[in-house]
Amino acid sequence: MDRKEFLHKAMGMGICSCTLAFLNGETHAASEKETTQEKINRLEGEKQFIQNWLIDLLDTIDKELDRDTQVKLLAGCGQGCFKRHSFKTDIAKKGQGNVDKLIEAYKQNFEIWQDGEQVHIRYGETSSHCYCPAANYRPAKPDDIHCECTRATHQAIWETAMGKPMNVTILESLRRGGKTCHFIVDLT
Repeated sequence: MDRKEFLHKAMGMGICSCTLAFLNGETHAASEKETTQEKINRLEGEKQFIQNWLIDLLDTIDKELDRDTQVKLLAGCGQGCFKRHSFKTDIAKKGQGNVDKLIEAYKQNFEIWQDGEQVHIRYGETSSHCYCPAANYRPAKPDDIHCECTRATHQAIWETAMGKPMNVTILESLRRGGKTCHFIVDLT
């Protein structure tokens, strides 16, 4: 085989190889769509499992533990939520050591105002739903323990910013039958 004939055959094989690679890509893309759907189905199943597990856990906490222990457990979740979400840690950083700056930083995400020695944090005058994705899969209760998680998140923001223990109380919450979530920070 001379050089010209070799190049001609190699070019022909190259074109075939490219065509095969293209067709293989199409076949691979089709199987990838199936894989994606299977992945979606698997993740939906895992989500449902986690939701059910969380419902069981919180129901057991409600039935088996005293209120102080319940509050401690959910407060731990709220502190973790503070650490996990940068917009919450950013509020604390922006308000570091100064109540007025902290209130100003809060205004990016919450309704907030100071009334004497108390600071009110509210999720609007009314709320259409609970903003915590972990809470939305179980029915609300009159003294819903889940609200302690959110209270503890705000407490973590204030304690981090002010560098000292702070008391945050729940004035009302949507899950407890209120029209919104409203917390009070005691500045004394």
